[in-house]
Amino acid sequence: MTRYFRLLAILLCLSLAPLSSAFADAEEDFDRGWAAYTKGDYPQAVKWFRKAAEQGNAFAQFNLGQIYTQGKGVPQDYAEAVKWWRKAAEQGNAPEQYNLGVMYLHGQGVPQDYAQAVNWWRKAAEQGQVDAQSLLGVSYAKGQGVRQDYVEAVKWWRKAAEQGHAVSQHSLGLMYDAGGGVLQDHAEAVKWYRKAAEQGEASAQNNLGAMYAKGEGLPQNDAQALKWYRKATEQGYAGAQYNLGFMYDKGLGVRQDDAEAVKWYRKAAEQGYAGAQNNLGYMYGLGLGVRQDYVTALMWVNLAAAQGQELAIGIRDIAAKHLTPQQISKAQTLAAACKQRKYKGC
Repeated sequence: MTRYFRLLAILLCLSLAPLSSAFADAEEDFDRGWAAYTKGDYPQAVKWFRKAAEQGNAFAQFNLGQIYTQGKGVPQDYAEAVKWWRKAAEQGNAPEQYNLGVMYLHGQGVPQDYAQAVNWWRKAAEQGQVDAQSLLGVSYAKGQGVRQDYVEAVKWWRKAAEQGHAVSQHSLGLMYDAGGGVLQDHAEAVKWYRKAAEQGEASAQNNLGAMYAKGEGLPQNDAQALKWYRKATEQGYAGAQYNLGFMYDKGLGVRQDDAEAVKWYRKAAEQGYAGAQNNLGYMYGLGLGVRQDYVTALMWVNLAAAQGQELAIGIRDIAAKHLTPQQISKAQTLAAACKQRKYKGC
């Protein structure tokens, strides 16, 4: 959520004409509310923000909405937050238009309505509000609240990306990578992945690593692939954990190390990453980097197969032919229990 500062409020309100008494009163009430808020005196902040908000002060309306979403000094009340944000949004304030769209997206304080979310994000996006531009791109890409249109998605992601929005930079990279809404261009994909990756966007770090691993859009370089995979794994990104496991599994850019491969496959598998669950099952089945255990192998393969992992489905069916009915039943029971624990400690 965008935070407002007193200086911005003053700048917005400057005019060549003298301030009216009511306007000055609203400004003073806002100042009192802000002073109370910064001291942590939320009941007093609510009191003064409300006085200013009722006089049409958009910054007070924003802050009052923020307070109601947080439940500071008042019971949390999304409907009340929507009420005040709507008042500010109808005055043309982009941050509140964005916030109002988010409330419609999640159905908080209003019935869920994707079309209304798009409506408010568009108003904010046209004013350059970067988060609204990003979510408008998502809406067009998904066809959520609007007809699916990859060209429009690219348009809005580009606007946000050019403002330095890391998530939109990554999304734009994906479109160039796949050729969605633009001509496929791996070099351009790399460009946008790198911009996002350098800002710490884990998914972009993983995808930049993958481009280095495949040599798409730039020269193939396993060392660089490892570098970016590691950055993403430091943030717990499951796809990168899987990819790092694969590099150790195959000895790509590092000394081949089954135990290290198992370590990274397990981290990704415990986050529900189907490919890692399949590979972890394979390692257990062959006793690579871990003690051979056919039942545990089948458990992990079952979990991957349940997510539609095609390779796992084939391995599961082959493995089942070499196990007793009791072992198969035990593997199924373990898989069910593992899923119940959200794949942790299996």
